[in-house]
Amino acid sequence: MSKDYFQQKANAYEQDENRVKNVENIANAILNHFDFHNIKHIMDFGSGTGLLLENLARFVDKITAIDISTSMNKKLAEKSSAVTCELEILEIDLSEKPLDRKFDGIISSMTMHHISDIQKMFNNFYHMLHVNGFIAIADLELEDGDFHTDDTGVFHFGFEPKAFLNYAKEAGFKNLAFKSASIAHKPNGDYPIFLLTGIK
Repeated sequence: MSKDYFQQKANAYEQDENRVKNVENIANAILNHFDFHNIKHIMDFGSGTGLLLENLARFVDKITAIDISTSMNKKLAEKSSAVTCELEILEIDLSEKPLDRKFDGIISSMTMHHISDIQKMFNNFYHMLHVNGFIAIADLELEDGDFHTDDTGVFHFGFEPKAFLNYAKEAGFKNLAFKSASIAHKPNGDYPIFLLTGIK
C-alpha cells in the first residue's frame, strides 16, 4: 500500500473508547502469555498511534515501531516522550522485505488483514527474530466484511483460526497457541479478536 489510508483517521484514532479497550485487552493477553523478564527489544508491526506499545513499554528497554502510514507515525512521534522505553519509529513496508536485524519479540494488533501475502509476512517475522524470540499477533476472526465501513487497503475479512495458525507453522514457528483476546463492539455487531502466539 503506497497511499496513506489512515490519513483521515489518525487524529481521532484514539478517541474510540472501544478501540482503546480492545488494545488494552490484547496487551493483557500478551503479558499473561509471555514472561517479559529477559525481553529487551521488540517490534510493533503496524504500530499506528502506539496504543499497543504504550501498554508494553515499561516491560522492555526498546520498541521499534513499524508503520507505513505517515499520519499515524506523526501522531506516535508527537507523544513519544511519554513512552516509558526507548522508541524508534520506522516508516517502511515490511511486507516487501524484512529488516536486517533481530528482535526478541514481534507484536501486532489489527494489522495483518491489511497484508496481502500472509505467508510471506510470517516468513519475514521468523527471519527478524532471535532464536527463542516470540510473535504475538492479534487480528479479527473471519467476518462477513462488515467490520470496515471502507474496505480500501483491506485484503482479508478476518482469518479462520486454523488457516492463520498454519501460516505461522509453515514459517517455522513452534509452541503455537490461538486464543480469544477481545471483542470489538460495533453498531452492526460484535467481532471476536484473536491472539496468535509462537516461538522461533
